[in-house]
Amino acid sequence: MILCIPSVLAPLESAECRKLLEEALWEDGRATAGHQAMKVKDNMQVPGDHPAAHHVGAVILKALASNPLFMSAALPLHILPPMFNRYSGGQTYGTHVDASVRTMPDGRRIRTDLSCTLFFAEPEEYEGGELIIEDTYGAKSVKLNAGDMVLYPSTSLHRVEPVTSGTRLCSFFWLQSMIRSDERRSLLFDMDIAIQRLTGGLPDQPLVHEATTQLTGVYHNLLRQWAEM
Repeated sequence: MILCIPSVLAPLESAECRKLLEEALWEDGRATAGHQAMKVKDNMQVPGDHPAAHHVGAVILKALASNPLFMSAALPLHILPPMFNRYSGGQTYGTHVDASVRTMPDGRRIRTDLSCTLFFAEPEEYEGGELIIEDTYGAKSVKLNAGDMVLYPSTSLHRVEPVTSGTRLCSFFWLQSMIRSDERRSLLFDMDIAIQRLTGGLPDQPLVHEATTQLTGVYHNLLRQWAEM
């Protein structure tokens, strides 16, 4: 499932974070690339221990914790601290797949089930820079407004097209979901959205209440059966 989540950060919040990032120290992104990725990666990144990375990362994680669409779709168990990259002057990141295991700051290793990219520059500010995600239905091109985020399976082949003018500024990070299977996670997401629509959009009638209660029970029993903690 590839899901675009609008307005993870409000405009003012996004602008403040962007200012901090633009004033931060940037280094060659290949410093954090694996052997294969190093051959196709050409961008700049903020070092993980930079104060701006810590501050903006905390802002993002706080916003996600209160975002019902993200929580419903991702069912997160562990989220890696957000990282930040910048592309300009023709920089690109060729087709690759993300590492299957990442290390948390405390040394714990987590499985990367979902990848996240949150945009800080508006689409009209730069040429190129589309995130191309390949799935079973073909390739999807993603280039979102500042403050919006895309969530997609970490198993997907993906790339960032060359940025031919302007600057593309984003956050990227990974998470381990309570639900390992993308297919099961998608089913639970669809069911959760249906429940929310029923409870929010229909009159308060006994039969409606009874049906939504039963459906909610099915959702939680499936989550209880499939969740890995």
